[in-house]
Amino acid sequence: MPTIALVDDDRNILTSVSMALEGEGYKVETYTDGVAALEGLRTHPPDLAIFDIKMPRMDGMELLRRLRQKSDLPVIFLTSKDEEIDELFGLKMGADDFIHKPFSQRLLVERVKAILRRIAPKDPAAQKEADAKQLERGHLRMDPERHACTWKNEPVSLTVTEFLILQTLAVRPGVVKSRNALMDAAYDDQVYVDDRTIDSHIKRLRKKFKMVDDDFDMIETLYGVGYRFKEA
Repeated sequence: MPTIALVDDDRNILTSVSMALEGEGYKVETYTDGVAALEGLRTHPPDLAIFDIKMPRMDGMELLRRLRQKSDLPVIFLTSKDEEIDELFGLKMGADDFIHKPFSQRLLVERVKAILRRIAPKDPAAQKEADAKQLERGHLRMDPERHACTWKNEPVSLTVTEFLILQTLAVRPGVVKSRNALMDAAYDDQVYVDDRTIDSHIKRLRKKFKMVDDDFDMIETLYGVGYRFKEA
């Protein structure tokens, strides 16, 4: 039974999210501030943690910074902020995904499931199969099992959703993928998102790759149709 640590100063969120996760069979440990959470995470490491960003005593960003000094524990941020710089900063420090408040409990559960699937231990036969699934497209390298992505041998930090969208595009360069196709690839169980959500993910993907290579132009927009990964 995987253990999820939930850190938020809003007790309503602690209660509702705990109930949703426990309903899926997870054990949930809750903390109301970053200081208490840091000690608890070190003494009783969970399988995944969910942090609010704005908290008293120690905010989520500082909690992640200190945690990353000794742990690679997967972390999802809950945030009411809508500033892209916060996401880029958090991802650079090692966050695995962001979910904006207010959010769907179902969406959060699916993001938790997706990350836990990626970090689940593999037997040797499964690992051999996973190695064969690594994707190479020119300067792009993607390792789905390790959730690792590089461009020109430089690491690019992607959320789970961004990784799935890019993987869907890169698997078949030159083939146009509609927004609906990208939604189906990135969101399990038909979680509802609109077209603008996919557009926002594409925008962030481009920005992250341009931080590594200012000339990156491999994701093409076909207006009114969708997106494609450029053929080499």
